[in-house]
This record gives sequence, C-alpha cells and structure tokens, in this order.
Amino acid sequence: QDPGLAFLTYDDEHHRFAFANMDLLDPTGGGPDDRGPIGVDHVAYTYASLSDLFDKYTELKAEGVTPYWCIHHGVTVSMYYGDPDGNQMEFQVDCFADNDDANDFMYRSFAINPIGVEFDPDAWVADLQSGTPATDLLARKTDLPISPIRNARSAGFVVPAQ
Repeated sequence: QDPGLAFLTYDDEHHRFAFANMDLLDPTGGGPDDRGPIGVDHVAYTYASLSDLFDKYTELKAEGVTPYWCIHHGVTVSMYYGDPDGNQMEFQVDCFADNDDANDFMYRSFAINPIGVEFDPDAWVADLQSGTPATDLLARKTDLPISPIRNARSAGFVVPAQ
C-alpha cells in the first residue's frame, strides 16, 4: 500500500520484482520530457548468509571491484555493483528467515524509509571478524538517514584497470 513502491512475487520469496515510481522517490531526477530510467535496473543474487556475502565482497575488493552502493534495505542487506557494459547487480542476503516477518517489516517501516540506510562494508567485515553475531547486523536498528537512490552512473562507476 505504498504509492512509491510495489513488490511482486510468484513463489515463496518476499519479492521477485520491484516497481518504483521515481516521480515520488526522486522528484528532482529528471525534466518533464525525461522518461527516466526505463527497463531493468538491476539483477539480484541472494547469498545464503551474511558471511558468504562478505566473503564475496572481500574477494572482489582484492581484485579492485568495489560496490557503488551498500545499503541495509531492512528486508535485505545489499551491495550493488556495476559492470563495464552498464549492467547493475545486487548481491544481497535476506534479513529475515521467514517471509511473514519480512512483510511485517515492510508494512511497519517502509512508510518511514522505503529505500534503506547505507553502511560501511569494511566496518561490517571487521565487526563479523571480531565476533559480532550476524543477527545483530541483519536487524536494521534505525530507519534514518534515508539513503539517496544510487546507480552505477551517478556513483561514478569506472571500469577497473586490467
């Protein structure tokens, strides 16, 4: 019941498709003749655990590939990457073991912050390595500040040197 976002699924996943009304979420994003971003924005890949997600982050970072956006959406912890062709990928882990809990979170918190809160992946890697339970990081403790919507182009994505 949100005018800015709609989520669809065809199975047990909390969502498979997200539709965004960018006129509401980013009202200064374009002019009256700008059709805005049309088409597939990104493809998401879900990891089994926060440790698996951050293992991939560490592996890619060692190769010079870093995410342009690290955000705790509330239902997922996500890192977004761009490739040289302009495709965008979301690497994510679910924050809830059960979709009913994920849906409850969306009904409760999306009115305050439908986008999410940014995080520092290096700080989270250090937290995990020092023994912080993954469950502490998966629970979004605050709804503020609301992150701006980022994409690979606006984040200044540069193709890593070969």
